[in-house]
Amino acid sequence: MEGIEHRTVSVNGINMHIAEKGQGPVILFIHGFPELWYAWRHQIIALASQGYRAVAPDLRGYGDTDAPPSITSYTCFHVVGDLIALLDAVAPDQDKVFVVGHDWGALIAWYLCLFRPDRVKALVNMSVVLSPRNPKRKPLDSLRAIYGNDYYMCRFQEPGEIEAEFAQLGTATVLKEFLTYRNPGPLFLPKGKGFGHPPGAPIVLPSWLSEEDINYYANKFEKTGFTGGVNYYRDLNLNWELTAPWTGAQIKVPVKFIVGDLDLTYNSIGTKDYIHKGGFKRDVPLLEEVIVLEDVGHFLHEEKPDEINKHIYDFFQKF
Repeated sequence: MEGIEHRTVSVNGINMHIAEKGQGPVILFIHGFPELWYAWRHQIIALASQGYRAVAPDLRGYGDTDAPPSITSYTCFHVVGDLIALLDAVAPDQDKVFVVGHDWGALIAWYLCLFRPDRVKALVNMSVVLSPRNPKRKPLDSLRAIYGNDYYMCRFQEPGEIEAEFAQLGTATVLKEFLTYRNPGPLFLPKGKGFGHPPGAPIVLPSWLSEEDINYYANKFEKTGFTGGVNYYRDLNLNWELTAPWTGAQIKVPVKFIVGDLDLTYNSIGTKDYIHKGGFKRDVPLLEEVIVLEDVGHFLHEEKPDEINKHIYDFFQKF
């Protein structure tokens, strides 16, 4: 795609695939589930043309990056450690870089800023708001209590189970289901019922997502399976245990947060109040802007690339 270069970088004993383009200050793009570096294709080209060096890895467990076999190899410390090693390798002359995250990539970006604020100039985070650690209850216990066992994050917990169901549905179908999801309510995956559509029912792609895009993702996920990506969810409680020292800690980097009003994350219980009634600003004191895009779903950087590119550029120009 338009001069995007690809290479492999060795980080912490694994080989990490990255896509990059441009010269100048580095912007590190961190993808979510079930995506790859490819989720940032529009941003890489746009920001590289505006004087930045865009660097977008496949995270561990995804795409052309190695996938360690152990479930416990996907904690926030492993993934942030990979990104620090990546920055040391690709931008040794830049003490701090710009960061953009979405979905799980947003969660990882929050952790990156929590653990290593000295490495981040500013952050544009999308879709997943900061979730301060609740010392009284593990996250999966909370999710089960609120949404029940059919909630997708709960269904992801049993090793091999959701992978077998996804295999029956077919990789391309699973990807289409996730990427076209626009219901502002929670995502439930009852056992054996898939996404609730009859088998073989056609899934109409929106204008911003082509069969070619699906094919790119599907070819990579056919090769790796979904286990690497799902293992991030399997380490939610482990992350909670490991991050006990950061209970009550603030994010101390400048932040712009963007979310679509149809995003299931924005509509999850308590999120709007947290964002708009002071909690978010309390925990992220350098939060400069919150942008809520109307009639936009979860994959906003692909659905509205021009708007998102402008938001990223305008914010980073301040620094």
